[in-house]
Amino acid sequence: MHAVLLDAPTRPRLLVVDDQAANIQVLYRVFEADHQVLMATDGEQALAAALRHQPDLILLDVVMPGMDGHTVCARLKASPDTRDIPVLFITAHSDPEQETKALAMGAVDFIPKPINPDVVRARVKTHLTLKRQADQLRHMAFMDGLTGTFNRRLFDDRLAMEWSRAVREQRSLGLALIDVDFFKAYNDHYGHQAGDDALVAVAGALKGAGRRPADVIARYGGEEFACLLPDTDVAGALLVANRMREAVFKLGLHHAGSSVAEVVTFSAGVAVVQPDGNQAPATLLKLADEQLYRAKALGRNQVCAPPGPASGTP
Repeated sequence: MHAVLLDAPTRPRLLVVDDQAANIQVLYRVFEADHQVLMATDGEQALAAALRHQPDLILLDVVMPGMDGHTVCARLKASPDTRDIPVLFITAHSDPEQETKALAMGAVDFIPKPINPDVVRARVKTHLTLKRQADQLRHMAFMDGLTGTFNRRLFDDRLAMEWSRAVREQRSLGLALIDVDFFKAYNDHYGHQAGDDALVAVAGALKGAGRRPADVIARYGGEEFACLLPDTDVAGALLVANRMREAVFKLGLHHAGSSVAEVVTFSAGVAVVQPDGNQAPATLLKLADEQLYRAKALGRNQVCAPPGPASGTP
């Protein structure tokens, strides 16, 4: 049996985990009016549903056959994909030792059975509010203050996450490393404020040309950007990178210091791999960086990728 989504995707999403259908129905009735409700009846289902649906909060029973709630919680907190999802334990065991253990496992609250609907509703509301606030703070911490793209910290985290997902699902992962051509000359000629303005405009063009929600565009260095492309082959990665290059060119930012065009351009290196457990994310970075170097060596204002087998694609 798979986890079931019991409502339309428009409201806060809860995952209720309990091996007793009657307990799930009680909680469903409490939350159905204002929340999306998913259900799982064992630990494996819970882990799969949390990974797939990314609920805003998990209501987790402790005593279940097979994998108990403590183990489920520990595995949720060990995974970068699910560690930020708040977990509320709901259990008939209400002694202080059990509560202490639950909180030590990473749970945010401990609610004894039988539940009081008003109490559980109030606690869920509180923890959903706290999660929204934490999400906003994380978002701010992961944004580049100048360009409004994601920053290097977020990129590194997302690369590790998408790499693990690609290994697990045996899918490809693409990357484009982008470097604005002759940017030092641009700064020297127009000044650093104009240089900052140019980077903001370039970032906007990159974001406008990147159309898939799963793609990650980040400022990788001073005038360097990175675009992470999950589940993408070489042809798709080249298409995205060239679309971005054209968008930047069409900005028409005059560049007197460039020897390849009268306007701001960039060079990019693209690589795609289908990773396995014997590789590290640095493999993808190295391949893309080699292609960026080649794009510069070949005259800049272009996108380069390895030929077929060298790209590491399936």
